[in-house]
Amino acid sequence: MSSTRQFLDKIHPSFAKGGRFERLYPVYEMVDTFLYSPADVTRGNTHVRDAIDLKRVMTYVWIAALPCLVVALFNTGYQANSAMQMIGLTSAPGWRGFILDIVGYSPYNPISVFLHGALYFFPVYIVTLAVGGIWEVLFATVRKHDINEGFFVSSILFALTMPPDVPLWQVALGISFGVVMGKEVFGGTGKNFMNPALTGRAFLYFAYPASMSGDAVWTAVDGFSGATTLGVAALSGLDGIHAAGISWWATLFGIEPGSMGETSVIAILIGAAFLLYTRIASWRIMAGVFLGMVATSTLFNFISSDNVMFTVPWYWHLTVGGFAFGMVYMATDPVSAAQTQTGRWVFGALIGVMTVLIRVVNPAFPEGIMLAILFSNIFAPLIDYFVVQANINRRIKRNV
Repeated sequence: MSSTRQFLDKIHPSFAKGGRFERLYPVYEMVDTFLYSPADVTRGNTHVRDAIDLKRVMTYVWIAALPCLVVALFNTGYQANSAMQMIGLTSAPGWRGFILDIVGYSPYNPISVFLHGALYFFPVYIVTLAVGGIWEVLFATVRKHDINEGFFVSSILFALTMPPDVPLWQVALGISFGVVMGKEVFGGTGKNFMNPALTGRAFLYFAYPASMSGDAVWTAVDGFSGATTLGVAALSGLDGIHAAGISWWATLFGIEPGSMGETSVIAILIGAAFLLYTRIASWRIMAGVFLGMVATSTLFNFISSDNVMFTVPWYWHLTVGGFAFGMVYMATDPVSAAQTQTGRWVFGALIGVMTVLIRVVNPAFPEGIMLAILFSNIFAPLIDYFVVQANINRRIKRNV
């Protein structure tokens, strides 16, 4: 038996019922089950258990997000170093400059690029983990429940959807709103009807729009402004994208300004392949989102309009903005999505249709995937109800 196991067993009585730290048992249980599988097992042939429990599901989703994390570190640093070289800056301000001055600021130096990106991403992620973790422990302690591993997924997804220049105090407010108002007030994981990470991001978007949109937040360099590809498309369509020298391949690989973990479709597709191989995410939802987006954007392409977004084809909608990230990681949330097989097709298609509608018809809000998923989360129980009711009616007619 390992020394860690022996130590956990030794302190267990202090956290068990009647112990000095009884109220902190959820914290002990979280650490214990994170390091080791639960010792409690069901014996006999009367019970059937799946080998994939909630902890493994959340761990797999976290692993699936790792390609996006790697690209977030690279692209954030690359965009910052390129911008500094463009405007002639030789040092970053503050504590980051003290560290980065050692390795320099060349966009062609991978050490400098990854370090620059890490110095922006990890503070956001650490604040998300610390503040969100405190809310999780607080609610679990008051309710005397185990701490749920779902927060590890919400924390990485929330951090990856942040722009690099977002103030850390706003990160703390956003994840607090997402965890408390998006999940805990409804009873915790399994009882929430909206995605907590998206709820927190939506709160920040509407509460602090200057920090979550515009031209000045996507590149981590003070005084530098640059729009995302989707922002350019909303202003001047495909002609504007081509005039800016942005290729479709650059948006596919994610070498462009944007939210730290949402830019690379290649990294997102690697994560999607892992989620589908492990059967964690629903392929029906992903396919529904994709087909809904293709059908709606193609329909708009055939309509003559002065709105430049009408001409944007489906393969550009796929690679710009957060569409691919939302389709793979957010729409497939097993709690807030539709639960029936047919309902998942409808749920996904609704997201795809609404995303393009918001992007094309509403010029004030070029990124529509966030609102489309949250609206569809609200409709998910209704979609399941009609699917189940249709099955009941079909069986009744069959047996008349």
